[in-house]
Parts: sequence; C-alpha cells; structure tokens
Amino acid sequence: MLRYIIVSVFGGFILGLLDGLINANPYAQKLFEVYKPIAKSSVNIILGFGIDFLYSFVMAGIFILLYKSLPGSSGLLKGLSFGLIVSFFSVAMHVFSQLVMFKVPASALIYMFLTGLTEMLIIGILFGLTLK
Repeated sequence: MLRYIIVSVFGGFILGLLDGLINANPYAQKLFEVYKPIAKSSVNIILGFGIDFLYSFVMAGIFILLYKSLPGSSGLLKGLSFGLIVSFFSVAMHVFSQLVMFKVPASALIYMFLTGLTEMLIIGILFGLTLK
C-alpha cells in the first residue's frame, strides 16, 4: 500500500511537470492558438496538479488490478502495454474528437497525439518498473 501511494504521488508529479512542458512551451503555444477564442486566460496550476495526482492514483490502481492480464513477461513490458492501452482510451480518443468537432490544424493534432502517447508510455514504464 505504501509503495502504491509513493508511486502514485511521484506519477502525479511527473504528469504535472510533463503537462507543463508539453503545453506551455512556445511551439505548443503556437500550435494551440486555434483554441485562443475559447481558452481560459490563465491556468489554475494547483487544480491542474491536483487532477494529475488524482489521475495517477487511479491509473496506478487500475495498473495493479490489470497487472496479471497485461501482455508482457516483465514489468517493463507490462508498463509499456498499459501505457499503450491508456493512450488509446485517453489520447487517441481525444485527438479524434478534436478532429471531428473543431477546425484544428493537423500539426496540432499530431503534436497532441505524440506528446500524449509519450506521456502515457512514461507513466506506464514508471508503474511497470515499480508496481506489481
């Protein structure tokens, strides 16, 4: 239980940092200008980190529940498998929704997909190497 809590907190911290790097860099800001008319003028960083910590606790719990069923013979491979599964249900579905609902440049969608996939693979690897 203690390991779950520590890994979840660390995972939440990593998610928060990655979200900041992914969304606040100059390249991303340029890509996401399309959202400017509907975007908030400032971001609530504390709420954002809180959500990332919540996500991390939930994902770590789901990882533990699914561990034996995940493909792979090692924790690393199980973590990668989990990262790919989570990427499909969160990142890919989000990108496809944006494609259908908004006039978003393909470069922004590709960026969202690749960075989201990378983020979920990092979290999956963390879980795979530390949780069983």
